Amino acid sequence: MNINQTASSNTEGVHSGGKTYHCGALTYTKFGLAALFAWLLWGDFCYTMMEAVVPSIVPLKLKALNCPNWMMGMILTTIPGVLGIFVGPWVSFKSDRYRSKWGRRIPFIIWTLPFLCISLALLGWSDSIAGFLQGNSTFLRQFAPATVTIAVIALFLAMFQFFNAFVNSVFWYLFNDIVPPQFLARFLGIFRIVGTGAGALYNYFIFQYAETNMREIFTGAAMLYFVGFGIVCFMVKEGEYPPVEGETCKDNRKTGGLKVFFKESFTNKFYWIIFLFSIFQSAGTSSIGAFMVFYLVDMGLSLNQIGKMNAIGGIAGLLAMYFAAIFIDRWHPIRVLTYSCVFSVLGYVMGLVWLFVTLPSNFFFWLCLGGGLILVFQSALLGGCYMPFYMRVFPQSRFGQFCSAMSMIRTLVCIGTGMLAGLFIDLMKYLHNGSDFAYRYIFLWFSVGSVIYTIFIIIAYREWYRLGGDARFHPPAPWDPKGVEEMPIVPTVGPQSRWLDVTFKLFNAIMYLSVFLIPVLMCWMYYKHAMVAFAWHAFLLLPLSLAAWIYWKIIERGIRRDIASARNNEPLRNGIPHHGVLIITAIKFLLALGIWICQVLMAVNLNMESGAIVFTAANLITNFMLVGSVQLLCRIERGFSVKIDQKPLETA
Repeated sequence: MNINQTASSNTEGVHSGGKTYHCGALTYTKFGLAALFAWLLWGDFCYTMMEAVVPSIVPLKLKALNCPNWMMGMILTTIPGVLGIFVGPWVSFKSDRYRSKWGRRIPFIIWTLPFLCISLALLGWSDSIAGFLQGNSTFLRQFAPATVTIAVIALFLAMFQFFNAFVNSVFWYLFNDIVPPQFLARFLGIFRIVGTGAGALYNYFIFQYAETNMREIFTGAAMLYFVGFGIVCFMVKEGEYPPVEGETCKDNRKTGGLKVFFKESFTNKFYWIIFLFSIFQSAGTSSIGAFMVFYLVDMGLSLNQIGKMNAIGGIAGLLAMYFAAIFIDRWHPIRVLTYSCVFSVLGYVMGLVWLFVTLPSNFFFWLCLGGGLILVFQSALLGGCYMPFYMRVFPQSRFGQFCSAMSMIRTLVCIGTGMLAGLFIDLMKYLHNGSDFAYRYIFLWFSVGSVIYTIFIIIAYREWYRLGGDARFHPPAPWDPKGVEEMPIVPTVGPQSRWLDVTFKLFNAIMYLSVFLIPVLMCWMYYKHAMVAFAWHAFLLLPLSLAAWIYWKIIERGIRRDIASARNNEPLRNGIPHHGVLIITAIKFLLALGIWICQVLMAVNLNMESGAIVFTAANLITNFMLVGSVQLLCRIERGFSVKIDQKPLETA
């Protein structure tokens, strides 16, 4: 059934008592919503298969042609970056304000679809086209065949990236326009699952033929995208959009549109805080993330082990993503993001332990694999809340404009931070006489970066509360006479005392085991004659573990006191943290105690007494930081989180 028909016929379902879901002017029955999801996910499959081809095959082709590295970098990264900075904001700005019977996003995809597919197919035939041009041009004969082929590839790739920038600029925005807001996180979770699965199919079945069947792969990808994605554009319906508030067509002509873009995007404090969070989040992780493989190799892992570890983690992540998305919808993306960022600092700091210890590669492989599986649900929770977060805090009428504004400045900044990250690694290499040990310092970069972007998301979270929070938040909109753009309020679940009680029990278990497992480990040390490690654990680490437990009991008592005050409608001393991310974090750290035990036992067996001391000290530092993070979250909630056991808010 055509989504147009489904969406338009759902009014009858409302009158007949059937459950319906709304997004702007669109109304869906359960069947209509399922059909919408099916078509969008099919579009994602075609889009992912098309997107996977270029970055995986073109570098191999350029290297086979002996293309210089600097030129390869310019062709593959600089040109797309420049196009992203200039084309993306323009397309986003125009699509927000475009009105047609086909909607405001789909026309930009349809118009560029033939040109994108033609340029993609031509990339596969670059060899033949270059040979034809050189055979019929006296001027081109003076150049080497490889040089002409590289130039042809660069031309077709630039064409492809130009038209693809239109799709990249509006495809994600379409979801915010047609998917009911209470299902956004769940849809995006399934969306990521389908995209990951499509990428896996491509890598497993097709990539092996990249060098021998380049023409067939590029031509097939172009045909799949043209037919498959083209059908999606006809089957999916956008609703009717209200006129653009506070602007006329004359305002957006010539340089007027540029002025409106910058005035609306960069003059509000709340949006600037979000932009800064996004900038530092990208600079603190993406800019240095490419070096992670070199760190793993320095730790002794083979590429085969790294591939297996990533594959297993990816499969586990797919299973976790949908369920994580349900909680993101229920707890609100900005809350999940803020809490997750606070706790993510601990994970990066824990990585610094490898500056002091090196374990056998096979043991390190299983350690990493186990740690990755323990982290998988929280990683899915964090990774799945970014886009729903932006969809909930940016104005829906100008969602594309604000996303492109954020992307533009983030891209400009990350060009510089990427070079700084490389210089940082080079400096560490110089200090370590050129050793690859320098790659272990990426966790220092991660730690500092995570602290900075966490500060900004905390500020944004507090500002979101001041602007109305769960019950009354509407995005600031200076172009609207009301000063805000009214958007649907999605029901969320606030702090629940029974789940907080479960959280307290989990945290107590972490602290209890951290204390009472030390004497058990000391018995093993005594048996193995590791007396230095024994003494450190007895006279320093065990007393400090007790101190961490006492610290937790003080924080727990304060939260319980505030819960009692909230029930009696009395003022709170701090605030009540939300139970959601706390439970998941507590489970993760409880399971991670097993990793700590294995680390200490292995270090003692290998006569690495200093390693055993470092591993227990790292666990101790983590416990202090874990309790400190809960205390910080209480302070963040102070003045806003004053209710307990409230029922989910009704949609406004």
